[in-house]
Amino acid sequence: MYDVVLLTLGSGGDAPGEGCGSGGACCGGATGSDTGSAPKKPDERCDTPRVPVLACTDALIARGARVEMVTARSDAEIDEVLARLDGPPRPDGLTWPDPDSKTRLVVATANDGQLRAVVRRLVRRYAPPPSRRPTDLPANRTVPDLPTVGVLPLDPARGGGQRDLATQLGLPRDPAAVAAAILDGTPRRLDLLRNDGGSVTLDGALIGAADDAGRPLHWRGRVEVDDAVLSTGDEPLLACAIGNAGGYARLDGLPLLTAGDPTDGVVEVAVAVPVVTRSALGRKRVRFEVRRARGRAVAVIPRDERVPYLDDGVEGELSRKRSWWTEPGAWAVWTA
Repeated sequence: MYDVVLLTLGSGGDAPGEGCGSGGACCGGATGSDTGSAPKKPDERCDTPRVPVLACTDALIARGARVEMVTARSDAEIDEVLARLDGPPRPDGLTWPDPDSKTRLVVATANDGQLRAVVRRLVRRYAPPPSRRPTDLPANRTVPDLPTVGVLPLDPARGGGQRDLATQLGLPRDPAAVAAAILDGTPRRLDLLRNDGGSVTLDGALIGAADDAGRPLHWRGRVEVDDAVLSTGDEPLLACAIGNAGGYARLDGLPLLTAGDPTDGVVEVAVAVPVVTRSALGRKRVRFEVRRARGRAVAVIPRDERVPYLDDGVEGELSRKRSWWTEPGAWAVWTA
């Protein structure tokens, strides 16, 4: 039978914004502003397992699995858990995942940023240096097949345009169904986006922002997808969507991405360009031209000093060139 580590991310992470949920909701817990009550102390909130975690643990134990619940509050503590997935020593000295591991990892996630935080550490652990690239690494990849991850969503599925990755992939949300997928399911391999900032993207990124009134703030930047240029940087942009999956397919009803598929080996990119026209009566109208391209890699070079963006729901700012490239089938989730 399997050893199962059920990992929850807590507060105090080495990478702020990676481990905690939005609004400071670490471990998937709600802050006082979310519930109308006084906020709990971080340690109190994170030391108390959420109900789905306990229910999944009970379901796994009932099936004979040996389960350990771990709350990690830093990258180092995440790494301690991931070390259990290491394979035997290799002649080349590289740390490599064990394809036959009897330890299975489940990540309890309140948002996609928390899942990304764990996959990011998997990449950091197993990606070989370019100078030590082994011959058994696929030619179109910089990382080996990462260990399969079980996903335990802590919050109900959300409707509307912004769906989390578990919903997009059709993964189970019920703790008992998650436990069954961990023990009886099959791996589903998915593409991964790496970037030159040292992180990864599972779903997608949306570059651009709005003011306090919700009005879009235009920005300028050069956007390239392989050999295609979607924007030279000389015209204002409403947004740029970079999609591995379909979480950022639409922006306020405007269709950006058309075919977000995390298994097709390519990244889809779209930019929305405001175009001003005038009617026969001289009235000014603004429409949005959407330009799209698909390829292996995308580069965004901001012309403005700082451009806000969301990457798997985590906020950031672009102040220099950022490149993303796809790693086909690099990571995997357990599916029923």
